[in-house]
Amino acid sequence: MPSFSKIRYFDFHTFYFCQVPYKEREIEKKYYSIGEVADKFGVATSLIRYWEGEFDIIKPKKDKKGNRRFTKEDIEKIGLIFHLVKEKGYTLQGAQEIIKKDQYEVSDKAGMVNRLKEIRDFLSEIRNNIHAEDNT
Repeated sequence: MPSFSKIRYFDFHTFYFCQVPYKEREIEKKYYSIGEVADKFGVATSLIRYWEGEFDIIKPKKDKKGNRRFTKEDIEKIGLIFHLVKEKGYTLQGAQEIIKKDQYEVSDKAGMVNRLKEIRDFLSEIRNNIHAEDNT
């Protein structure tokens, strides 16, 4: 059963309460560890490190201990690489050529891919909730 929250809507004539389902949002952090990034894509940390060496667009910051700290932008770029290599089946060289050719559009494409995945997940959740309500 979905969770509900009471949200007050203002109508110029009346106030009323409405039960609105909502999805808990992940708290956005400034930096993510390599393990968190690897978990997000379902790959090994060694693959993230390998891609870092192969693709010059991935440049995570490192803390005093040398641990990589990835920003949201880094994760979007890794998402684009993941999309090209794992989902579309490009070789590393092919993915590098596409990224170099479209260097100025890389972050926009990565952002679009991530946003479309979020929308797909949201729509899937709505569909599942509808099916669950139909079965009860």
